[in-house]
Amino acid sequence: MSTRRTNPPAAGPGEHAELHRQGAKAAARGDARATNPMLDVVNQPDATGESNTVWTGRRDAWDRGHTTQLAPAGEPLRSVKTAAPPMGPRDEALFGVTRVLTFAGARGLTEASGFFFERDARLYLVTSRHVLFDAQSGHAPDRIEIEMHTDERDLTQMARLSILLHRDGVTTWHQASDSGGEIDVATIQIDRNAVPTGCVLQPFRPQHLVVGFDQFDVGDRLAIPGFPLGFFDTVHHLPVVRQASIASFYGIRFQGQGLFLTDARMHRGGSGSPVLARLEGDGAVHPRWSLLGVHSSRMDMATRDVVLDESLGLNCAWYADVLMTLTADDL
Repeated sequence: MSTRRTNPPAAGPGEHAELHRQGAKAAARGDARATNPMLDVVNQPDATGESNTVWTGRRDAWDRGHTTQLAPAGEPLRSVKTAAPPMGPRDEALFGVTRVLTFAGARGLTEASGFFFERDARLYLVTSRHVLFDAQSGHAPDRIEIEMHTDERDLTQMARLSILLHRDGVTTWHQASDSGGEIDVATIQIDRNAVPTGCVLQPFRPQHLVVGFDQFDVGDRLAIPGFPLGFFDTVHHLPVVRQASIASFYGIRFQGQGLFLTDARMHRGGSGSPVLARLEGDGAVHPRWSLLGVHSSRMDMATRDVVLDESLGLNCAWYADVLMTLTADDL
């Protein structure tokens, strides 16, 4: 589906109301929040000559309309600060997953999914490599933004962290390849000093990785948390979770590549999601989840008749053990 942008109205007393209406219409069409026209370079203060305060008001008016449209009917947006109890052990499937917004300067490009991985006190963002760079489509953002909860009693409180993708002409992210070619997984180390104090963050760790491939069989149930088509709980900023199953021999490189197949209804925006299997752990001592892979893309056949044949409903998930290579201390 193509993404359409709307131009901001001329200055006037009702401009915020109009931008609010346009934001709501964009959400109803399914347009992502990153399509806010105020993020376009031509609408930035440097181009228009207006103040940052005026520009911020216009940007936020559009965002409020977009967010309100996505709220369930009859349920106004409200804080849960007085209702939410202190949380016990946090679930990685909810608090270890984040939206990944890509930008070229101030212009929003795409929305995807990602998750946090911690190794030896180093914190990383994991996502699909094509989210950060895709030569085939010409997708080449220069920075990303990710989100973190900042108050365990009020999940409406969020902070955004902006991460540059290049520094001194060198990429800040790492990818890997093997005998089958490039692996569609990338990691970026996150500066701990940039993480808000007391943030509600539950990263995956090496102990979540699969110890033996014989632990899982074809047909086993999986969960894939993420942000399909940019959809999520816009009040509490939590992902939605797709149910899936293993669709190829787990432990075998499907068609010679470092991936296996899942059977699930997946969409754009889910790239970079963790592919998880539920364990019997309580989350406090033993993990609740086993991290099997990183969702990349849907699998399709070039010979499929788009009129007569339904899509396969299969997806590619890269084996998660590549994270031990991508988070090695000597990178």
